[in-house]
Amino acid sequence: MIGIADQGSYPLPMIPAPRKGRGQALDAGAPVQDIEDFKNTMTAYPKTAALMARGAEFLGSRYAILCGAMSWVSERNLVSAISNAGGFGVIACGAMSPELLDAEIAATRALTDRPFGVNLITMHPQLFDLIEVTKRHRVSHVVLAGGIPPKGSVEAIKEFGAKVLVFAPTIALAKKLFRSGADALVIEGSEAGGHIGPVSTGVLAQEFLPELAEDHIVFVAGGIGRGEAMASYLEMGAAGVQLGTRFAAAAESIAHPAFKKAFFRANARDAIASVQVDPRLPVIPVRALKNKGTEEFTAKQIEVAHALDAGTLDMAAAQLEIEHFWAGALRRAVIDGDVERGSVMAGQSVGLVTEELPVATIISNLMGECETALAGRGRIG
Repeated sequence: MIGIADQGSYPLPMIPAPRKGRGQALDAGAPVQDIEDFKNTMTAYPKTAALMARGAEFLGSRYAILCGAMSWVSERNLVSAISNAGGFGVIACGAMSPELLDAEIAATRALTDRPFGVNLITMHPQLFDLIEVTKRHRVSHVVLAGGIPPKGSVEAIKEFGAKVLVFAPTIALAKKLFRSGADALVIEGSEAGGHIGPVSTGVLAQEFLPELAEDHIVFVAGGIGRGEAMASYLEMGAAGVQLGTRFAAAAESIAHPAFKKAFFRANARDAIASVQVDPRLPVIPVRALKNKGTEEFTAKQIEVAHALDAGTLDMAAAQLEIEHFWAGALRRAVIDGDVERGSVMAGQSVGLVTEELPVATIISNLMGECETALAGRGRIG
């Protein structure tokens, strides 16, 4: 069992405030280790590091590569491995109680002294208690996902000095969230795994980055599996990228071997979005590998719709039924290895995941591919 670290020995990382403009180096006030990391990155990947400078500075990491928060997957082992390898790990709180989150943060701190974040679901009934847990542990970055942050949540996080990352499907909402105090934005396209929106990453990037990237920190997510894609978004003004599917089958991931093997066998067309059977049901599409569980979800929606018609369920209870289905189905796949009836959530980049690799190798490959792509652009003409 992993021991619990003494949280009093982990001060809030010294992370200089991000500045406008791209390709700028860290401030002189940054910690010595951060400066050394930045120098090493500039030596190995000069073009990529220059474009990632704002994002890396904001995160306090060597590389501006976040790991998406994946329930049952983004826990202490994977999160610490990503941060230790120079990326930025993020704990997926999901439906955890404050007590469970408290233990997970402590266990992660026992495995890394590098910055990492915590992803909180805005509809969690104990959201403010969870924020208090992140405050006690002096977490440096909190991601608010799953909906519009409720009143007071952003302020509660910023009050103890943490940075707030948010999601937004429209530019208007993104601007409103920035005015409300959000420090960074993640735009995630429909190619991503898990709960998704209707618009592709490429289109979102063309909408958001020209409008917001000059003055704000914006990370791009959804369908990114190679460094060449990273290069394109960085050149468009992204401060960095977020990947989930690429890390889910990493050597340090606790996902069941059968879950990982399903990734290795799959191609992009196997990762399909769920269908909403009844427009009354509050069903957000979920992208996962097609299996018997996909069919069972369709049947579950029909069952819930009939219960609504019969008056045995109200809309709130119906939504809870749907969420419980996904929570159970995901656990069956990730932890138990039931890849036939469980939910094998995966993005369309799953076709690029062909073997189990250590996190450090995945990040090194991404950075190398990105650097080669950027260098190649300079030779054109």
